[in-house]
Amino acid sequence: MPQPTLFLTVGLPCTGKTTAARRLETEHRALRLTKDEWVKALYGDENPPAAQDVIEGRLIAIGLRTLELGTNVIVDYGLWSRDERSSLRQAAADLGAAVDMRYFTLEPAEQRRRLDRRQAEAPHTTWPMSDAELSEWAAFFQTPTPGELDGSEPIDAPPPGFATWTAWRTHRWPPTVSGTS
Repeated sequence: MPQPTLFLTVGLPCTGKTTAARRLETEHRALRLTKDEWVKALYGDENPPAAQDVIEGRLIAIGLRTLELGTNVIVDYGLWSRDERSSLRQAAADLGAAVDMRYFTLEPAEQRRRLDRRQAEAPHTTWPMSDAELSEWAAFFQTPTPGELDGSEPIDAPPPGFATWTAWRTHRWPPTVSGTS
């Protein structure tokens, strides 16, 4: 059986992640896990942060099981932090899967234009986002290094307080909404 691949789409909103994920889904016969589609289906116009984290975690669990069964998977969330990406790179390695990380970036003006167009043409697929939110998220975002993108850079150790990346993933992506603060 060929080695499965975990595709990670990395970037801020409206940078082209989901468009690319849909293409990868077809080209690589992969299971595409797009968090926003699930949040929209379950919560409509609301976008509760605690539920997002749980949905991401459940989708990651499904994705890791799918990799274990030998099928390619696409995690389409943005993965803004290096820790998120490192934890998923380690999970894939633990399962004998390859990782293909794709980074998407745009100038803020083009990002705003795309968001406005999406809001006008397909409001059921997104939420309103202010310029202040976009700026705040851009400041928080940790750009992947070239070595992270091509897989040549070793995976970081888990953050202090976590013995394993599995423990960190369970903390970052809690299993239930009631377990979140």
